[in-house]
Amino acid sequence: MNKMKMALEESSYLQPEEQELLQQLQMPLSFERAFSQLVQQYQERLYWHLRGMLGPHEEADEVLQNTFIKVYKGIDKFRGQSKLYTWLYRIATNEALSHLRKRKRHRTESLELLDHQAPAQADSYLPAEDIQNLLQEAIALLPDRQRQVFLLRYYDEMPYQDMAEILELSVGSLKASYHHAVKKIENYIKQQ
Repeated sequence: MNKMKMALEESSYLQPEEQELLQQLQMPLSFERAFSQLVQQYQERLYWHLRGMLGPHEEADEVLQNTFIKVYKGIDKFRGQSKLYTWLYRIATNEALSHLRKRKRHRTESLELLDHQAPAQADSYLPAEDIQNLLQEAIALLPDRQRQVFLLRYYDEMPYQDMAEILELSVGSLKASYHHAVKKIENYIKQQ
């Protein structure tokens, strides 16, 4: 019996449908079909996670493709010691971080600089589109770690424990990062 199969049988993290999918991925005759099912099941969630981290569609799409290539090549190394989707998110997150390091994008403004500027006059009414744009601007200005945590918690509504597995951080530090991110976003929006 191979190592992956033994690990899957012992895993308490996996849902029955995840175990079934992973068992199909072990068999050469059903591998391609099962992998297509895995991609179909997770690609949209991973795309939006990457889009939040990276911004432009082209970059998120490229990193998503790289993520699934890594999954394709490494699925036999998955041991079932976490949920399948947290393993996929970890790979996607690592790929995005690698992409961000390569891009070495320099921000001309940071939230700390904006804190020192005079607040703009607040309108009594802002259309929803303007609010959404302000939110996206504020998120883009967050430090990388705070942006990741905010996106996972706010948009994906991911539990802190799952985020801890993906980002390999403590729940306490994730809660602190989320709190700081929310405060920075609120300050940015108030100043606009």
